[in-house]
Amino acid sequence: MKQLTIMVRPFRAEAVLKTIQDLEINACLVREAKGFSRQKAYLDRYQGSEYSMAFIPKVEITVWINDQRSNDVIDKIVRAARTGRIGDGKVFVMDVCWPGAMEF
Repeated sequence: MKQLTIMVRPFRAEAVLKTIQDLEINACLVREAKGFSRQKAYLDRYQGSEYSMAFIPKVEITVWINDQRSNDVIDKIVRAARTGRIGDGKVFVMDVCWPGAMEF
C-alpha cells in the first residue's frame, strides 16, 4: 500500500479532488497548509520590524492506494494539478506497512 501526500495550489485543489473521486479512491484527508520552495522568500517591514512573507497557501491532500494503481493514480493527479508555473506543488509517495489493518 502507498500513501500519497499531494501539495497543490488552493485553486487547483477542486480539480485534484475531482480526479481522486473519478479514480474511485474511497478515502482522503484534506488540510490547509502554508509553505514555500522555489518561490523565494522575501522580507517586508511593518511598524519598524521586518517580517517574512515566505509562506504561500497550499492544500495538502493525503490518499492511500494499492501498489498496483500507484503509477496511474500519480500521473492523473499530476495532470490535474499542473499549471506549468513554479509552485504547482509536490507529490510525496511513501510505502505504508499496514499488517492486519482493519477498516472502521
